[in-house]
Amino acid sequence: MSLKKVASPSGPVRSVYVHAPFCARRCFYCDFAVTVSREGDLAGWLRALEWELKLVDEEGYFSPGKELKTLFVGGGTPSLFDPGAMTALGRLLGRDRLNGADLEWTAEANPESLTRSVAQGWAQAGVNRVSIGVQSFQPHALRWLERLHGPEEGATAVERAREAGISNLSLDLIFGLPEGVERDWGRDLDSALALKVPHLSLYGLSAEKGTPLARAIEEGEVSSPHDESYREQFLEASARLTSEGYRHYEVSNFALPGFEARHNRACWESAPYVGLGNSAHSFRAPRRRWNLRDWKAYRMASLEGGSPWDSEEELSPEDARLERIWLGLRTDRGVRTGDLKPAARALVEGWVSKGDATLADGALRLTPTGWLLLDHMVVELDLAQG
Repeated sequence: MSLKKVASPSGPVRSVYVHAPFCARRCFYCDFAVTVSREGDLAGWLRALEWELKLVDEEGYFSPGKELKTLFVGGGTPSLFDPGAMTALGRLLGRDRLNGADLEWTAEANPESLTRSVAQGWAQAGVNRVSIGVQSFQPHALRWLERLHGPEEGATAVERAREAGISNLSLDLIFGLPEGVERDWGRDLDSALALKVPHLSLYGLSAEKGTPLARAIEEGEVSSPHDESYREQFLEASARLTSEGYRHYEVSNFALPGFEARHNRACWESAPYVGLGNSAHSFRAPRRRWNLRDWKAYRMASLEGGSPWDSEEELSPEDARLERIWLGLRTDRGVRTGDLKPAARALVEGWVSKGDATLADGALRLTPTGWLLLDHMVVELDLAQG
């Protein structure tokens, strides 16, 4: 990858994602860029990030602006690090960048590693939003998913974050488990709602290639997630949560008013962002760049003074159109209908008649039943509009 200075388009990059690759265990279903480690290599991580940030700033194109609007530390399990990790990260990024009054600083945590001291250290550093990977509140489901926490620890993690002064909380839950797994999805929704957190992210289980789950399905040891139960659980969650005042604002995300994930929203709206850390992506139209996926290769690049970047692409007008459609339809923002061609408009009207979409205020938006067909509908609309 070239490290030459590249002219930046107007407007600063205001959103940063930082990848923390360490997990105490790789879950059964996980295909993320994680490295198994009981504590994580905090010193090595910070050193590698410092090198990449230096290169990013020298290059200019993806360099973060002087004042960030969102910072998201994901993984992996950032809560594996010691309580001072976020303070050290803030120092590395530059405190001036984190001084904005409306900065949203999110960090991901697993229930078993969000200790009181970690939560307090995060709050002192400036973290003001925590996303907790609960996945389920039921023992059989947690064991099957190979999670390290028990059914009560999700609530404990929420309590610890609140005690530290962090009230903007999100919980992750997984639905669509195989029918042989003992799990009551409605009861998990009850447990999540009882905690009164302002944001919930619900992800359907998928068997990604190369994961232990995919191999177990191929070998007949585990049944594939059932399409009908997947559909029923998604629609049940959407109906239940919206009736409780949550806004289903993105295919997988629900928020009480004012608590939408601003970092994710920026990405869905094609705002520029920079990703730091192994496997992280950066985007600033029309360029997208991604880093080396393997943690050891990424770390070695920093130690040897090399480039941590793997590759990049420049979106063609056709690619950009497809991406705009996909990003728009996955959110309740939808896509504008003013420039739809006749074939696309006829297609859309068919979706509306089936209840899979709505047309209002000059925008096409998918309903929950439409979101279940998101990828298929995006391709259909792109072809009709092409």
